[in-house]
Amino acid sequence: MNMKNFQVAIIGLGYIGLPLAINLSKFFKTTGYDLNQKRISELRKGIDRTEEISKNEIRSKNNLVFTSNLEDIKNSNFYIIAVQSPIKKDKSPDFGPLIKACKDISKIIKKNDICVFESTVYPGATEEVLIPIIEKNTKYKFNSDFFIGYSPERANPGDKKRQLKNITKVISGSNKKTTKIIHSVYSKIIHAGLHVASSIKIAEASKVIENVQRDLNIALINELSMIFDKMKINTGEVLNASSTKWNFIRYEPGLVGGHCIGVDPYYLTYKSKKLGLFPNVILSGRKINDKMHEFIGNKFIKNFSTKKKKKILILGYTFKENCPDIRNTKVYDLVNYLKSKDLIIHIADPWVQKDELNPEIKKIFYKNPKKNNYDGIIISVKHKCFSKFGIKKIKKLGKKKATILDLKNLFPNEKNFLRI
Repeated sequence: MNMKNFQVAIIGLGYIGLPLAINLSKFFKTTGYDLNQKRISELRKGIDRTEEISKNEIRSKNNLVFTSNLEDIKNSNFYIIAVQSPIKKDKSPDFGPLIKACKDISKIIKKNDICVFESTVYPGATEEVLIPIIEKNTKYKFNSDFFIGYSPERANPGDKKRQLKNITKVISGSNKKTTKIIHSVYSKIIHAGLHVASSIKIAEASKVIENVQRDLNIALINELSMIFDKMKINTGEVLNASSTKWNFIRYEPGLVGGHCIGVDPYYLTYKSKKLGLFPNVILSGRKINDKMHEFIGNKFIKNFSTKKKKKILILGYTFKENCPDIRNTKVYDLVNYLKSKDLIIHIADPWVQKDELNPEIKKIFYKNPKKNNYDGIIISVKHKCFSKFGIKKIKKLGKKKATILDLKNLFPNEKNFLRI
């Protein structure tokens, strides 16, 4: 493949695809493709609603085109697929977006083209599920007519220090020549270095266990927080004490949502069960984290003695701090749980774009909550803007004896706040 005439196409322009497109366009003619026409329209204006890339950075890229027209990427020879890999209601993998991407690629892929997947899957999925789709729809033969790579995404939305170029990247290819080309492409934009996995399966496995490990560590701390709650011990103070040991790794208790930690473990457990091995430890951790909203809700509700309906304000709706992403936010589960206990719920979050909320949440979302209006307040997300807003202003939103639960320990020195 002649690198001089190299053209790159990025399929999926979310938290992963857009930074890839921006950075690769510095070296190659690049086209960013997404089915969401609204997203394409905004990007053409320099607007990134994920707030990861600035307007100036988007507009300054003359070598980059955004499109929702598949025909516009047919001249590319290096495709990177960075679409979502969600789960279904039964917790099984939802390959829908990836299958759609493979079918689209099949319409335009040419002989000798390379397709690299970045979406999280279980080990073996690229070869067992995705490659056969391209072969079936093109009549091309894998590793003879077209070639495949897998390079798992690593991103931390809202983190301005750990950006694409500063994160070591794992890469793999379907043969040595393909791996070499993939290395040549990614090495131009990754300053932290590349790790070459010996196979696509190894690369797939490396990604999924990164989030399994985090999920299990948080589940352990969540379970400990439940035990300490029974003992009337402050979990935060316990963690402060334990953190003085050199090899203690600190994790905080709380809600575990988002499109990675709360989702990816189910890809591995699905495959594990298909192979006849029940993943007890992984699913035990998932069970704890998926039920955490009930523990938090019950702890909060205990502080209301009267049967009169109480009005509650939840500060924070995104799945994590300092980013607008609400996908798989577990605050949604907490809201529904509290509503089921006959509480009136209002939500406020400066990071959230209201047009992305479902109608149910939109009705109870307030940009400027009234002062002296709430019987209880839950600070559910550790946004810096809440910290700047300050304790006094937060307290003024509540009535005189309002119960305030500081879920993420944003104000550790406030003795009267509830914590988990």
